[in-house]
Amino acid sequence: MPNCLLCDHPLQNKHKFTDILFFQRPPTKICQTCSAAFLEIAEQHCTFCQKTTSLTTCTDCSDWHLQGREVHHKAIYQYNQAMADYFSKYKFQGDYVLRKVFASKLQQALRQYPDYTIVPIPLGPKRLEERGFNQVEGLLEAAGIPYQNLLGKKEHQKQSAKSRTERLSTEQVFYLLEEKNIPDKLLLVDDIYTTGATLQLARDVFMKINKKEIKTFSLAR
Repeated sequence: MPNCLLCDHPLQNKHKFTDILFFQRPPTKICQTCSAAFLEIAEQHCTFCQKTTSLTTCTDCSDWHLQGREVHHKAIYQYNQAMADYFSKYKFQGDYVLRKVFASKLQQALRQYPDYTIVPIPLGPKRLEERGFNQVEGLLEAAGIPYQNLLGKKEHQKQSAKSRTERLSTEQVFYLLEEKNIPDKLLLVDDIYTTGATLQLARDVFMKINKKEIKTFSLAR
């Protein structure tokens, strides 16, 4: 019997035979107790980015709209302590097996974008060398989701080290790896959405070459 990837307790999840036979979804990798610690997007949320709020439009999205920028973002989970602990182990401690934790949820969520080319947000060369893997690519691969690496990233200060104001006014760090044969419908995928600055910068790269049907997605918001 397999164990939960987070607490190491034996899993007792039951799967339908048809799910396994037809590869409809990856098997669950965490126990029900650990799963319950992750909170899905709240019922009351911003209609543009899904931030938990009683407002129709959150402060972040209001700021983007004032700049003439669109926001079309979806996420699965709220960023709470359980999610912070998860990313600490997965991203910063390098526990690569944890890429499998949300495979089933990601596979289900990304089925909503059948006509979109999925583009993971890249890491800068130094960060990639330090970490040894791109955490977003790891999540997608564990879920069996195909993607295209269309963007590169210059070295820059970590977003987590910046203030909210600094995040909203960051200079461009992304660039196209190749300008030919870029699909028209793109879904930019990141691990965490905070103010939306990272995804807006990535979106700008494609907007400059007249790719206007661009949506964004993250595991956590």
